[in-house]
Amino acid sequence: MKMVKKLISLSFIKKSILLLVFLPALWACEDIIDLKTEKGPPLLVVDGWITNQPGPQEIRLTTSSAYFDNTPAPPVLGAEVRVEDDLGNIYHFNDENSKGVYRWEPSQPDSALGAIGRSYTLFISHGGDEYTAENQIKRVPPIDSLVFTHESWPFQPEEGPKDGFIAEFFARDFEGPGDCYWIKPLRDGKLFKNNPVFISIAYDAAYSKESAIDGLIFIQPLRQSLTLGVLLEDNELVGVELHSINEEAFDFLRQIRTESSNGGLFAVPSSNIPTNIKGANGKKALGFFGASAVSKMEQRVDAAKARPKVR
Repeated sequence: MKMVKKLISLSFIKKSILLLVFLPALWACEDIIDLKTEKGPPLLVVDGWITNQPGPQEIRLTTSSAYFDNTPAPPVLGAEVRVEDDLGNIYHFNDENSKGVYRWEPSQPDSALGAIGRSYTLFISHGGDEYTAENQIKRVPPIDSLVFTHESWPFQPEEGPKDGFIAEFFARDFEGPGDCYWIKPLRDGKLFKNNPVFISIAYDAAYSKESAIDGLIFIQPLRQSLTLGVLLEDNELVGVELHSINEEAFDFLRQIRTESSNGGLFAVPSSNIPTNIKGANGKKALGFFGASAVSKMEQRVDAAKARPKVR
């Protein structure tokens, strides 16, 4: 028995020595590979989302860049941009600052371009090419309330306080399947963490069509998607915008979020993101033209009225 243990021990030592000998050789096999990818022709990229909110509306036009090009996307200048609704109204967008940001200004400050139930068509003309896109402004439910709950992290976070509050909104989905929404958190009157990775979308009252949750209050993970890992402080102004979107926009935003967080050990091959921009004569384009009705609520955190921490 002792002889067997001794042989096993010697075998283990030999394997360990061999491993130590070959590890440096494995490290030395690392070579830097400079990938040379082909550059395709630049494509028009549309970033435009009209709403039923009063005030100016903007549509941003750029061109696509090479995959490994980290410089800002080149703006598209000198384009003709207009939006027409199904009643025959025409809205012209102008790039007054020559930055590729085409803007419509209402004749009255409280006038809105969009209206619930109306359909809109985007027309773009640039360099002899024509592009169109269509969308409709869907219904959106009112936000019933905002509530806050005491919360503490077990460690000091990189951002925000260790002891603070989480926010939660309450709203009820309409009866009837197919209502989709984009949930946007606000802090101090501005979009909070306006990053594709944090896009929060809902199909009816849940995450997807397969959930089959219709006509109910939004599920709790969606209601609490405002905090985004950063606790609130007392008296901080917090809010939420609930944007109605169609199923095409829902699929577009879901794909944007997936591709933005696609990395690391479990990354999957990238795929083309869908677009509703159509070019004449088969001309390709990227981006999306969206249309939304908006429900909005803002409120300051009141520590005295916040709910106790859930244990």
